[in-house]
Amino acid sequence: MSYTTFAAFYDEIMDDSLYEKWLAFTHLVLKNQKGSILELACGTGKLAVELSREGYEVTGLDLSDDMLSLAYNTALEQGQDIQLIQGDMRELSGIGRFDAVTCFSDSLCYMADEKEMEEVFKSVHSVLNERGTFLFDVHSLHQVNEVFPGYQYHYLSEDAAFLWSSFSGETENSVEHELTFFINENKNGMYTRYEEQHKERTYSIENYKRMLDEAGFVHIDVSAEFGEEEVSKSTKRWFFSCRKQGE
Repeated sequence: MSYTTFAAFYDEIMDDSLYEKWLAFTHLVLKNQKGSILELACGTGKLAVELSREGYEVTGLDLSDDMLSLAYNTALEQGQDIQLIQGDMRELSGIGRFDAVTCFSDSLCYMADEKEMEEVFKSVHSVLNERGTFLFDVHSLHQVNEVFPGYQYHYLSEDAAFLWSSFSGETENSVEHELTFFINENKNGMYTRYEEQHKERTYSIENYKRMLDEAGFVHIDVSAEFGEEEVSKSTKRWFFSCRKQGE
C-alpha cells in the first residue's frame, strides 16, 4: 500500500485539533517571534501550512516522497509558499540554517535506538542558528509501558475500516502497533486489506536530557499538555524545548 493512500486515510482519522495545539505550543515557546522553521517529519503538511499562515518561513522535511507530494498539494490549495525537502532527519547537512526546528507527533520515537536519536539531535543542532530553538514531543514511559499495551481502536467509514492494536515491544520501553486497513479504493463495494506494523521506542527524561546536552543544547525544559502543565506520573506525552547556545 502506498504512503499516498495511507496518508489520505490518516488525515481522515486524525484529530485536527492537535495541529492547533502544536501551533500554540510553538507560539508559546518562540514567543510569537516569526522566523525560519524546519518542520521534521512534516507528513501531509497540515502543520506546515498553519505555521506559514501565521507568518513563519517554513521548510518541511519528510522521508517519504509520497507524503511530500500530498504536502505540496496541501500548501498549493491553501495558497502557502512552503519549501519541501525529501530527506532523513538523521542527516540534515546542506539544507540551510533555521531559527527553529520542530518534530511533533512522537516522530522521534521511530528512531530504533539511542544512537539514531543522538544522530538526530546532533544533526538538528548543526542546522540551527545561534540561540535557535528545538521543539519536539515524545511518548512518556507511562504511555509506552502502561497505556499502549493492550490498546485497541476501531474506525469505520463508508469506504474504509481501520483496526489498531498495540502491544509491548521486544526492547525496553518500546511498543509495536499493528494497523489493519480495509479500503474500498474503487468505490465498488470490494474492500482491499492492507497491514502495517509500527515500532516506537522512548527513554527516560534523564536520558533525553543527557543526549540533548551531549549534542550541545542548553536550557532544556520538559512539560506536559503542549506546554500548559507540569510533568506528572500520568503524563502521556512529554514536550521538550531547548536552545543552541549563542556566541
